[in-house]
Amino acid sequence: MRLLLSLCGASAFLLAAGPVPRPEYPQPQFQRDQWVSLNGPWEFDFDDQDAGVRDHWADGARKLAKSILVPFCFESANSGIGDTGFHRVVWYRRALDIPAAWKGRRVLLHFGAVDYRAMVWLNGKLLGSHQGGSVPFRFDITGQLQGGANTLVVRAEDPPTDRYIPRGKQYWESQSRGIFYTRTSGIWQSVWLEAAGDSYLDGVRITPSADGSVRFAARVARPLAGATLRVTISHNGKPVTSTEASAEDVRAVAMAAVPDPRLWNVNQPNLYDVLFELRRAGQVQDKVQSYFGFRTVTVENGRMFLNGRPVYLKLVLDQGYWPDSILTPPSDEAIQSDIRAAKEMGFNGARKHQKVEDPRYLYWADRLGFLVSGETANAYLFDEEYASAFTRDWMEAVERDYNHPSIVIWAPLNESWGTPNLRDPAQQNHLRALYALTKSLDSTRPVIDNEGWEHTDMTDLFAFHDYARTGELLFDKYKNLGQTGARVPDNARAALIPGYRYNGSPFYLSEFGGIAFIPPGHQVPKESWGYSGVEKTAEDALLRLGGLYRAIARIPAITGICYTQLTDVEQEVNGLLTYGRKPKFDPKKIRELNDLLR
Repeated sequence: MRLLLSLCGASAFLLAAGPVPRPEYPQPQFQRDQWVSLNGPWEFDFDDQDAGVRDHWADGARKLAKSILVPFCFESANSGIGDTGFHRVVWYRRALDIPAAWKGRRVLLHFGAVDYRAMVWLNGKLLGSHQGGSVPFRFDITGQLQGGANTLVVRAEDPPTDRYIPRGKQYWESQSRGIFYTRTSGIWQSVWLEAAGDSYLDGVRITPSADGSVRFAARVARPLAGATLRVTISHNGKPVTSTEASAEDVRAVAMAAVPDPRLWNVNQPNLYDVLFELRRAGQVQDKVQSYFGFRTVTVENGRMFLNGRPVYLKLVLDQGYWPDSILTPPSDEAIQSDIRAAKEMGFNGARKHQKVEDPRYLYWADRLGFLVSGETANAYLFDEEYASAFTRDWMEAVERDYNHPSIVIWAPLNESWGTPNLRDPAQQNHLRALYALTKSLDSTRPVIDNEGWEHTDMTDLFAFHDYARTGELLFDKYKNLGQTGARVPDNARAALIPGYRYNGSPFYLSEFGGIAFIPPGHQVPKESWGYSGVEKTAEDALLRLGGLYRAIARIPAITGICYTQLTDVEQEVNGLLTYGRKPKFDPKKIRELNDLLR
């Protein structure tokens, strides 16, 4: 079977043997008809001496010694390399052939994510660079293209032991241990080309309201005099309404009203399709497909509300790791399977832990009706350079995912990671600033200032983590939670930073459980462990899990939970599924426990 270099809406190109990995459109929130996947075999090499720039690897003439399957990182088995050693600098190279039908169009080169720093050359000329391992970037390469074959070269740098850069659960030592796992370096999300107009849309922020009004704030690249933005909204394939606004400047804002809007919810994930067209003199300059959902998320009187009705968060912690592809989902089907498995067990959402998830995951959460608490990879140590880099990463993550109705919470920091000493005024100001910054970027969602402990008075949800072994211990600790005069219990660290008081926000048990169980005959690493101990039988594990759930159901102040966790990850075996996604328990029994919480 030949590898098809997919060209959506047109004929395909032949490149090499084997199927294209991750062939679906990478960003369904902003999709053009004419596009080409660059996933598949690339030339690749390690540059352990960091000599590539000096020795002119960027000019594209030097053939690289290895081959790698993009978008999988070199540490993964799926990449064809599977080298988990320390390699700070790596290089990629491949040829580009631009479809003849794209003549006269702008050509955009997209990278879903490259961890951690990237430099990109086309035909020996530097297109630019990007820093931030979790967020996308792109280049308009029209002016650098030449007739016939073109050569694309990427240099990626990911300092494997630097704890000041946002790395999430990627371990800075040679072998995975504890709660830390195999690293992901270089290209780890899809790469693609697409054709746009001479003037084109650079992004559209969609802000719907429950009354049916919706605001479209577009960014326009290379704006033209006399241009307009036309917006057409459809539902189930039928046009609902359209609107138009001037697009002669770099910003264009259009307003529309949808009569009797069908709201997006967990059990009814109603979505509206939207077509954006940049027009000038009757000609379409650029065309992009997107979608959105009408839904509101508010916090009132110690509860969280979805569309004006109380919602009990029943989330599951999802690290988003896979055995053979690490942080990169191995397939679109694998993404859907994880969400469906969680829903089958009665969870209504996931806390995507220490990861800006693949856009296709959020697309399926939108489509299937699944709530998401959005995070990003944190660093572990603090200095001014970290604060600047992390803030930039977080701003780009919020911008990328703002339009997804499934995201109902933002949580920039977990357990004081990156701010290990919150008695330090600089670190405390960084924590508070991230909350305020997030609210300035997105006023439509609640924000958690610090997931787990050491809260300020600026959090919208009071998230706390507790791995009590039994329900009796959990109930005894939190039975007075929320009562007048009752103190919020501390856990591994203080619940509040000294000098701050509880602000009345809803109590959200955002990590608990962690019960390890290894099914008979299932092979796991020798150092496997769980947060609250290992049970020998499925019956014993379920008995203890049931005790925790029944205790939570008796604590009315708790208005949401997140169980640790959906799947095992490497040596951490407290998943409800194995690392290979095999259920450890009858899903109906987990659902029955989730049904206790209302």
